[in-house]
Amino acid sequence: MPGRDPGEQHRAATSLELLFDLCFVIAVAQASESLHEALSHGDYATGVLRFALVFFTIWWAWMNFTWFASAYDPDDVPYRLAVLVQITGSLVLAAGVPRAFEDGDLRVITIGYVVLRTALAALWLRAAWSDPARRTTTLRFAVGVTVCQVGWVALLGLPDSARLPGIAVMIVAEVSVPVWAQSAGMTPWHPRHIAERYQLFTLIVLGECVAAATVAVRGAFDRHHGTGSLYAVAAGGLLMVYAMWWLYFARPAHTLLATTHQAHRRRFTWAYGHYLIFASATAEGAGLAAYADQVTRHTDAPSTAAGAAVTVPAAVFLITVWAIHLRPHQRTAAERIPYPVAAVGILLAAFSPAPALAAGVMLAVLVVVVTAPRR
Repeated sequence: MPGRDPGEQHRAATSLELLFDLCFVIAVAQASESLHEALSHGDYATGVLRFALVFFTIWWAWMNFTWFASAYDPDDVPYRLAVLVQITGSLVLAAGVPRAFEDGDLRVITIGYVVLRTALAALWLRAAWSDPARRTTTLRFAVGVTVCQVGWVALLGLPDSARLPGIAVMIVAEVSVPVWAQSAGMTPWHPRHIAERYQLFTLIVLGECVAAATVAVRGAFDRHHGTGSLYAVAAGGLLMVYAMWWLYFARPAHTLLATTHQAHRRRFTWAYGHYLIFASATAEGAGLAAYADQVTRHTDAPSTAAGAAVTVPAAVFLITVWAIHLRPHQRTAAERIPYPVAAVGILLAAFSPAPALAAGVMLAVLVVVVTAPRR
């Protein structure tokens, strides 16, 4: 495992990476459905907080494997077996998501997460043995990941009152490991490969958004025989997903990650900022599903709160995509102004009679404005 060539031609995601992503779809779907249930029952604060914590484990485990595989992927038998162990951990993690939402039971999700991360720590040790030039970096990764897993297990023994502060400490520790490790030297990750992997996961969360909304609207039609409001939810949801896809893929990501000094300083903002992109896209599906429930009067949630469940994730997605993915390409204020203006309009759409449709139309108009040819 000596490390891949960062300038390798025609580097693409492998079938094993695609299988890894496919199994993570299950965890993403579980998080979306659990958030939908929490929103439908009016548990906004608790539901959003638990979703943010659960989705962090999903995103962080996926992201760390992605960057490792971009730098070190010999595709031999020991490597494949280690990745299959990580996939098994992702399935255990997915099984623990409902328990984490229902009563805050983190035992199953912690077991799955620790299996995932421990297998990755073993791969970092193998990289340290195989790549002497980057041994300090790879050993720091192995040590940091291992220490964090000990911390997560110890967290299960804390009283409930200390659980949330402990989780906050562990999250800070986790996100600090790559910064600390790579201060000793960069791993040989591939810019185009990383860009493709993030694009694929973006498609996964957008697909989950469509799936969650479709199931909810179909169920609402079955119960309510169809209303104008449900048609508005369906149309608005489709417009939002189409516009979200269009905006994210409007610019090539690999140009921001090219191996320059400026790109090295930008990469952590870009990589970490995708947490909000992935989480908001996943939450959008849950919000659309919860609003469909509210339309058919199957929940007691206030209409404005249900509308905010649709518009807030869309606004977060838009602002984050613009800030980390599109803004570096823009040179003039005229190119930048439409994005924050549209985000404010989307947030205000929560007060409209059809928030999903209003938000979808605003995103669609934004796409037209920013992609229209300029003379």
